[in-house]
Amino acid sequence: MTSAANPANLLTGYIADLPTPFDADGALDLPAFSNLCERQIAAGAPAIVVSETAGEASTLSPLEQDTIIRTAVEVSHGRVWVIAGAGSNATSKTIALARRAEAAGADAILSVVPYYNKPTQSGIEAHFRSIADSTELPIILHDVPARTNREIADATLWRLAKSHRFIGLKDSTGDASRVARLRQHLPAGFRLMSGDDASALGYIASGGDGCISMISNVVPGLCRTISACCWNENWQAARALHRRVAPLEALLSREGTPALKAALSGLGLMRGDLRLPLVGADSAVAREVARAVAAITEQDLGA
Repeated sequence: MTSAANPANLLTGYIADLPTPFDADGALDLPAFSNLCERQIAAGAPAIVVSETAGEASTLSPLEQDTIIRTAVEVSHGRVWVIAGAGSNATSKTIALARRAEAAGADAILSVVPYYNKPTQSGIEAHFRSIADSTELPIILHDVPARTNREIADATLWRLAKSHRFIGLKDSTGDASRVARLRQHLPAGFRLMSGDDASALGYIASGGDGCISMISNVVPGLCRTISACCWNENWQAARALHRRVAPLEALLSREGTPALKAALSGLGLMRGDLRLPLVGADSAVAREVARAVAAITEQDLGA
């Protein structure tokens, strides 16, 4: 577990939501995963997210999730923050995942709004407070209404953020205008992170703190540079750099983890295998991904 006086300070810039590599037999490919972790660390990322959306967490067994988290912790060796996904549509299952993540050495958990059940705002709030009561880890809330069919209402977020246990939000609504509305009612240290690469630059420009990102898996160094431009308020340079990755961002947004794994497979970083119900990118998408990756310079693709 990484030590930090103010853990939320590590929740800034572009943070990769790492995919989970599988070998030819469908088992975890830990050497490939370790290399993905090390690549982010070498690029200067402040943290990594594991066993979450891009990591196909819903297809991993609890033991596999433990293994992924422990491997990330071992590779990071305190150099970056390890944020573990811990989400379910059952509060009891989410608590179990949070406790396992804590035991595995994670520094924080990222927990999604319960999906499918359609809980009320009171239910969403009670769900997250129950998780906070079950673990000592800081909690980042994940609001992604396109997947959950429920969002965290502003008022619910404001109430939760009064507790120091909740340190940030992964906002996957794609609504950059939400930042200004939220910020005025949130504690100073509460971090607002976009969960949508396509709108991340606008989100940061509106006062957001960064992005929990898919594109930074492919171009970690370039994303680090974009972050630096943002913090220096060099928006012209940030926009110019962002335009270079926009075609690949659009593909990742549309096609998700299959396109991400196709891109990383094309770079020789991992196999492109997925677990059902996800299947690999079809040939047309794979060609689009290859063209988009090729359009970014070799230097940008490095750590």
